[in-house]
This record gives sequence, C-alpha cells and structure tokens, in this order.
Amino acid sequence: MTRTAHRPTPEELAAAQDTTIADVAAPGLRVLFCGINPGLWSGATGRHFARPGNRFWPALYRSGFTPRQLGPDEQQELPAFGLGITNVVARTTAKAAELTPEEYRTGGAALVERVERLRPQVLAVLGIGAYRAAFGRPKATVGPQRHTIGDTRVWVLPNPSGLNAHYTLDGIAAEFRALRATLSEPGDA
Repeated sequence: MTRTAHRPTPEELAAAQDTTIADVAAPGLRVLFCGINPGLWSGATGRHFARPGNRFWPALYRSGFTPRQLGPDEQQELPAFGLGITNVVARTTAKAAELTPEEYRTGGAALVERVERLRPQVLAVLGIGAYRAAFGRPKATVGPQRHTIGDTRVWVLPNPSGLNAHYTLDGIAAEFRALRATLSEPGDA
C-alpha cells in the first residue's frame, strides 16, 4: 500500500521542536503503546510514529494487532482495535538523547497517572532505555515486567525507530506478537 503523505519542510521540522501532539487514547484499551517522545516529523504532522522508516505501523500489522497496515494518518482508528498511543515525554525533539533524566522521571510519573485514569490491560513501553529511565528500573529487559500500575500489566517492547539496529522489523513484530498472544480479545468476558 502506498500513501502520499505530507512531507514536512525543514522550516516545519524546526518549528516542531518542543511542541506536543495529542495522545490517541481512551479508557479501557487492550494496549496503550508508549513511545519515548515524539520526533520532529511527528510534531510537524501531529501524528505518532510518522517518520518514514519507523517500524511501529508495519510491526503492529505483522503482529496481528490490526487487520491491515495502518499509517500515521489513520492513528484515530486505533481505539476501535482496543489500542492507543502516548509517550513517556510529551515534548518533541530531533533525538531522544536531548531528553534529560528529570524529564524521564517526570514523564514516568505523569504516565502512571494517565494509566491509572485510562486503565488499559497493558502499558507497552517502546524502548528499554526509556522504561529504565522513567521507572528507575535499570535491569529491566524486553518483555513482561513484574511491575504493574494498578491492574495494568507493563510490557517493554523494542523501540521501532529505524535507528534501532538491534532489532529487524521481523524481530520487532515477533515481540509485538508475544504481547498480543497474552491478551484477551475485544468482547471477551
């Protein structure tokens, strides 16, 4: 499937620095996916995981979370599948390395409040480093965590950024699939 998406200009990307984009979330989701923070491309377009080369949308489809590959311009369809997106840190940056330890800790505390309010089955943090920094768990690994937020299970998934050379798209999709296998389907009692 080929989509022609708006390609931000260098000026639009620069103007997106330190902005925020709205969460795609609702109460009672099966999974609330949590990115590190929006990149400039996402800030300029107002869409999560919008940069070409980000593997979030293909991994979501390949793992069976969606019946077809959605694109960032279709992010509002996610709640119909019991899915949502948020971020540990709300502000956009060119690189996650621009975030401070304090931003991660503050973002982690705000994320806990969001999860307590929305009560998804699972909070899936996309990036081991972000999870470790936000929740003070330096030895955490990819996969299910012992740590819960109320009744919400916490799961760490690989960062889907094209810059994450530790995982291929197939490897990321396999980790998404492992999470999906533990979930009840929409409408299950």
